[in-house]
Amino acid sequence: MQARTLTATMAVILSLAPASGQDAGFAKPNPVIRQIVEGMPKGDKQEISVLTATFKPGDKTVFHTHRFPVTVYVLEGTFTLELDGRPPLVAKAGESIVEPPNVKMTGYNRSTSDFTKVIIFYVGDPGTPFLDLHH
Repeated sequence: MQARTLTATMAVILSLAPASGQDAGFAKPNPVIRQIVEGMPKGDKQEISVLTATFKPGDKTVFHTHRFPVTVYVLEGTFTLELDGRPPLVAKAGESIVEPPNVKMTGYNRSTSDFTKVIIFYVGDPGTPFLDLHH
């Protein structure tokens, strides 16, 4: 329900925004990603988590899954997501990736010189772990 409320709220905000981003005093949201996903929580309440992560050159995440979709927004650098049985996804600064639920994955900073900084958005059932480790 909250995801629909958030979507409806954003639609109202966008409809109220001036047609031109040049109008003084008004900020207009810049859509980054819009994607239909499966596997969102269906309980009466959801818990929203916003996390940040900084990857040094060559850093990677542990091999893991998520119980619900995760959205990653790249602030700096390039983020590569390798998904079990699927082609890798790559997002550069200003781009986003939606990580599907229940798919084994590892995220990387493949650069040998640049840091990667991301913001992670996760909606789950209250108390749900952010990730589950896999070996």
